[in-house]
Amino acid sequence: MDVLHVIKEQIAANPVVLYMKGTPQFPQCGFSAVTVQILRACGVSGFLSVNVLENPEIRSGIKEYANWPTIPQLYVRGEFVGGCDIMREMYEDGELQKLLEGLVDPI
Repeated sequence: MDVLHVIKEQIAANPVVLYMKGTPQFPQCGFSAVTVQILRACGVSGFLSVNVLENPEIRSGIKEYANWPTIPQLYVRGEFVGGCDIMREMYEDGELQKLLEGLVDPI
């Protein structure tokens, strides 16, 4: 199956998807760690995380899919939100919390 098709299916099937280096329990870069902390601070615990270090095709494919050169990448309700810096700014402005409304799981 084509990697872009796999990515499209992952994003369509899950309300919150984070492509990151490592896992939420063991992030493998500082930016990925920050994105997980931001999601948790927003009350989101149930999300699909995709460890791009385990699959080089996904790692390069996600950059092509979003036309965005860096990882981590956050998708909410099928839409690309951005990376770590954008998430941080949106969180500080309260925008990310509004975007994630209705997707919050009790932690």
